[in-house]
Amino acid sequence: MEWIEKWIEPKNQIDDSRKRFSNSQLRRMMIPLFIEQLLLMVVGLADTMMVSHAGEATVSGVSLDTMIYTIFILVFSSLGAGGGVIVAQYIGRDDRENGNTAASQVFLVSFTISIVLMILLLLLGKTILHLLYPSVDPAVMQACETYLWIVTLSFPANAVYNAGTALYRSMGKTSVTMRVSMIMNLINIVGNAIGIFVLHAGAAGVAWPTTISWYAAACIMTYLCFSKENKVFIEWKKIISFNSEMVSRIMKVAVPNAVEGGLFQMAKVVLGSLIATFGTAQIAANGIGQTIWSLAAVVVSSMSPIFITVIGQCIGAGDREAAKYYLWKLLRMTTALTFVWNALVLLALPVLLPLYDISEETRHLLIIIVFIHNIFCGTIGAFFGPMSAGFRAAGDVKFAMYVSIFCTVIFRTSMSFLLCLGLQMGVIGIAIAMVMDWALKGMILVIRERSGKWLSHQLI
Repeated sequence: MEWIEKWIEPKNQIDDSRKRFSNSQLRRMMIPLFIEQLLLMVVGLADTMMVSHAGEATVSGVSLDTMIYTIFILVFSSLGAGGGVIVAQYIGRDDRENGNTAASQVFLVSFTISIVLMILLLLLGKTILHLLYPSVDPAVMQACETYLWIVTLSFPANAVYNAGTALYRSMGKTSVTMRVSMIMNLINIVGNAIGIFVLHAGAAGVAWPTTISWYAAACIMTYLCFSKENKVFIEWKKIISFNSEMVSRIMKVAVPNAVEGGLFQMAKVVLGSLIATFGTAQIAANGIGQTIWSLAAVVVSSMSPIFITVIGQCIGAGDREAAKYYLWKLLRMTTALTFVWNALVLLALPVLLPLYDISEETRHLLIIIVFIHNIFCGTIGAFFGPMSAGFRAAGDVKFAMYVSIFCTVIFRTSMSFLLCLGLQMGVIGIAIAMVMDWALKGMILVIRERSGKWLSHQLI
């Protein structure tokens, strides 16, 4: 393993006294996050597999609905991440008082916004579904409506859970969030089995366990975040009192991050409405494919919070050279791990595919789009996700947002329509446009890093 540790070291070194995180510390943060993300993906796979036994109409309905639901989840994770950046910088500065204030205000803002969004979606959900998917099969639409109504009720829990996990990750305590995630996913998977195979409840049999598991996890995380043994913790008096200055700092990171994630998911919804016109086989292939894509991207997902913690603390301590050092060290580490993991997922396909009760046409399309995804995710994955997280941790949030608007909303969407409609490539065109988006975004971010402008911002 010594040669691996040498390979991940950047060319530009810093003094050992300025290295805030050793390799063993990075591993201790990374492994729990990897397990946590893997559990989420495995449960996602299990959800899809179980729903597939209720018919392709149900699989298609849940997959189309998840595209909408995920927009709101991204808002909550963005709020948590925004607070995590600010808290990490205060930890780097050894300012516990302001760190506590920031953590408490994240809980207040996240909960308030989640209540508003939950009410809006409960009132307008059906209308949105019919506007986005007017030509979808009635059975698919029924599954969409059922799933959306139930999971919308989980918004407050989801927001609070994301606030709590962001707080713990900013402190580097990823093993705690992993254990809570295990409990949450155990509740979810057992509930799914009961809902699908015992109660034969279809989409509702997956949606209710999801909602219940979010509330269980939110309660646990909130309790843990009150612990005064933490480097930072939440306080009731700071939760119920609005601090406009601190909220402004949090939203300075959270809003561009939410816009970036929201526009990304909205583009997927638009593309989902395009896919909905291709027939049930292509809809099902895309839905299952996205689940396997998420499994393949688990290293990318698990590394992004580490970029925020490490680089945020370096920036808070005023050591921008250390931030640059750790950015490239983490990029090298992510690239190596992502390559190996994506290769393993491809090797596991012969085991995964028989678990799905799908047609031969769906299976054929699924294999093609998974290969396209994994080849590119395994080689450039570090440069379109985690690198953006590193920029946000340093305060360069608007640039990351602008890049996403251009690459994802404009370039990726237009290329998808060109490949799908112009060249009649269907869901394969969706996959190709996706990896083209990644490549373009990665090149732009590397150019930005080389310019040094990502280090010229100040949040606290």
